[in-house]
Amino acid sequence: MSFNLLVFVSLAYVAFLFLVAFWAERRARTTLASWLRGPFVYTLSLSIYCTAWTFYGAVGYAARSGLEYVTIYLGPTLVMIGWWWILRRLVRIGRTQRITSIADLISSRFGKSGWLGAIVTVMAVVAATPYIALQLKSVTQSFSAFVPVSGGIWEQADLNTTALWVAVGLAIFTVLFGTRSLDANERHSGIVIAIAVEAVVKLVALVAVGVFVIWGLAGGPAAVLDQIDASKIAQFEPQGGRWVAIIFLSAAAFICLPRMFQVLVVEHPDERNLHMASWAFPIYLMLMSLFVLPIAVVGLRLMPEGANPDLFVLTLPLSQGENGLAMLAFLGGFSSATSMVIVSTIALATMVSNHIIVPLWLSSRPQGALVSGDIRNVNVLARRLSIASILALGYLYFRVSAGGAALAAIGLVSFSGAVQVLPALLGAIFWRGATRVGAVLGLVTGFVVWLWTLYIPSFGADAFISETVLANGPMGMWWLRPHALFGLEGMDDLVHGLMWSLVLNALAFFIGSVFSFPTPLERLQGAQFVNVFEMSAGTTSWTNSGARADDLLIMAQRILGGAEAQRLFQKSAEEQGKEGYLPDVTPDFVVRLERELAGSVGAATAHAMVGQLTEGAAISVEDLIAVADEAAQILEYSNELEAKSAEQERTARALRDANTKLTAISIQKDAFLSQISHELRTPMTSIRSFSEILRDMDMSPEDHGKYAGIIHDEALRLTRLLDDLLDLSVLENGQVTLHIHTGQLSDLLDRAIGASGVQERGLQILRNRSREEVTLTTDLDRLVQVFVNVIANAQKYCTVESPILSIKVRVVDGRDVIDFIDNGDGISTENQTMIFEKFARIEDEGKAGGAGLGLAICREILGRLGGEISYLPGQKGAAFRVTLPKHDASAKGADLLASQ
Repeated sequence: MSFNLLVFVSLAYVAFLFLVAFWAERRARTTLASWLRGPFVYTLSLSIYCTAWTFYGAVGYAARSGLEYVTIYLGPTLVMIGWWWILRRLVRIGRTQRITSIADLISSRFGKSGWLGAIVTVMAVVAATPYIALQLKSVTQSFSAFVPVSGGIWEQADLNTTALWVAVGLAIFTVLFGTRSLDANERHSGIVIAIAVEAVVKLVALVAVGVFVIWGLAGGPAAVLDQIDASKIAQFEPQGGRWVAIIFLSAAAFICLPRMFQVLVVEHPDERNLHMASWAFPIYLMLMSLFVLPIAVVGLRLMPEGANPDLFVLTLPLSQGENGLAMLAFLGGFSSATSMVIVSTIALATMVSNHIIVPLWLSSRPQGALVSGDIRNVNVLARRLSIASILALGYLYFRVSAGGAALAAIGLVSFSGAVQVLPALLGAIFWRGATRVGAVLGLVTGFVVWLWTLYIPSFGADAFISETVLANGPMGMWWLRPHALFGLEGMDDLVHGLMWSLVLNALAFFIGSVFSFPTPLERLQGAQFVNVFEMSAGTTSWTNSGARADDLLIMAQRILGGAEAQRLFQKSAEEQGKEGYLPDVTPDFVVRLERELAGSVGAATAHAMVGQLTEGAAISVEDLIAVADEAAQILEYSNELEAKSAEQERTARALRDANTKLTAISIQKDAFLSQISHELRTPMTSIRSFSEILRDMDMSPEDHGKYAGIIHDEALRLTRLLDDLLDLSVLENGQVTLHIHTGQLSDLLDRAIGASGVQERGLQILRNRSREEVTLTTDLDRLVQVFVNVIANAQKYCTVESPILSIKVRVVDGRDVIDFIDNGDGISTENQTMIFEKFARIEDEGKAGGAGLGLAICREILGRLGGEISYLPGQKGAAFRVTLPKHDASAKGADLLASQ
């Protein structure tokens, strides 16, 4: 077999995964892709637990320790069958609290502490780095297994180069499909489907090798059983304490590993998926472990003395000339390694970005969230850099260890580091008395003990600590020996380190929680986490401190993007019974906004940013009552009353707003009648007076022309006013006839700008003509009338020294829209809901003189054409959005009118 062929197949396989991921990303945006989030894909995505250590290393584990390899599979099986109710609780909490990672869950539970999230993040990165290096080692070793077949010999430099290119490729793939979105609701569908495909590949590969070994090499199941009985594997005596410890360790790691939390909670926040996974995933694990022992036994019998048993899955088919089967096995191991690295780096990069980089970046901005810049772009860049950095750390660990024996045992050591979050995690979801102080003490204590007893010694003697320290303790303190802490000798090193780290971790967590008092926010979060199935997620933790909706919208746009933030605010306003984009800044709205932001930057960062604008958080009396109340029936009754009260409040608010609006319209109507009488009387008086002068007096031709011109101008003024009144009446009564033509948007804007004459009066207009190449089929003259009104308003109301109007064409929610944004003072919040009503005029009469009909006419015209006009809050000046008619809406409207 040519080594170049192996490289080509590997690249082709990666390209295939790219296509699968790309297709899934496109498919996930449609309503027909619900199966992408279904239980089958969910179950297959859990297969990232089965890494290259499981695919290759389980056989080597069996060859060295007999049936002990089974413990790695028993732990997750027990979790899925017996402890799935813990997973269900985690999934429910993840959905209601908008959790983005395991660090986010723990920091959110304990008062949304940024420091606590940073501690968990550092622990996770340290624990995962050697495990990533282990995957790089497995891939490079699998490549090296094919080198002798093609007649070559590899040195360590060749292994290092291969590991480097694998790390670079994984970084590119993860950046492309792991940082395309920030919101926790926008799942990494491409990554998840790619992992599901890899799950099938590695299962098929391992089963194919197992079938070949049993029936092709061993002579059938009976012969395999005889060989097992005769092999040295049957002579291994199981150690009860170690078995129990590893089963517990693998079960805890299944919940606590960042990559497992990513697929268990973050990527699939639907509890119903757990029902299938609770029985289907144990079957998957059983199939993955079924052929491990036969492959190990036959490999020990057929392969040369000293052959690496970790590679029996590859070397057995190669030794028999089954190159195609060996290639399939290689792809299975490659899938096992790459899927683990991809999901781990996504989860860790999210934690590093949300809990370290973004908070540090925000703290460096002196004026906080209002002027922090585009936080969304900063977060995306931070995640991409984090992905590259984490893979670089894995490669560095691989180089420092020289790919040697230190990596062979690092799997269980890494598991032990990851499960140090277990006491804090269980306390977070089951113990309301747990506090942030206890969580910090427990995590730091467990992490330090793990480093001393397991992580540092895993490098071997004289790597970081000397043989003397290992044997006698630091400075002769025998009770601090890494493998005999407090004088406890004779235990297995793994069992010893795992026991002491978790016992001291849990003890410090308990003592710290008992002797500290939780803050009101911690108590509130504790009630929501512990009683997640009983309590409503709507309990509030913010007081109404007078924060402005405009300021909150600007901050939300920094993180979510303009369209998404405006959609959120508009939806909240509609639920409150208000029109427009800006809702009332109620405590419920602030909590909802914080949770939406948490989906992008994490709970702790979102809480801090909202706190900057609301001037701090406080717990209301109702919140404290909810925290203290232990009875589920009372809580349920309280929630029902709260829902009814909220509904009544929304109805009352809607009635108040309607009454206020009717009052304002009535006042404006009276003002209109007064204004219209003035507007009619003035030109008519001028016409009558100058007509009498022309009739009764002799004058020169020059004076005659002058007075006739005045009469003509006043008549035009009167005609325009009457035209506006008639136009509005015709539009409102549906008597208008549409003249449908096809034209270019750029031409219509040119006509409107020329007709309004604003450039001659000093208004600078900024356009991007390349974006205006939009073909429209509608009543072009009516549409130009809308543009003229909006542009003229900008010239009339923008009172800055150098007025500028920006005309931006873009696509929003699949519709072409035009934003007209000037650099003036904008329109006050109280006037934004009135400007499209008849007779409405801005209160400052000095700014304009019309009758208040222009924007009302624009609204009616666009309504008839199938478009829309609205005011955009949160911009620097006045901003109007014109949503252009759909391509077929105008034609349908014309047909309907013609039929009438």
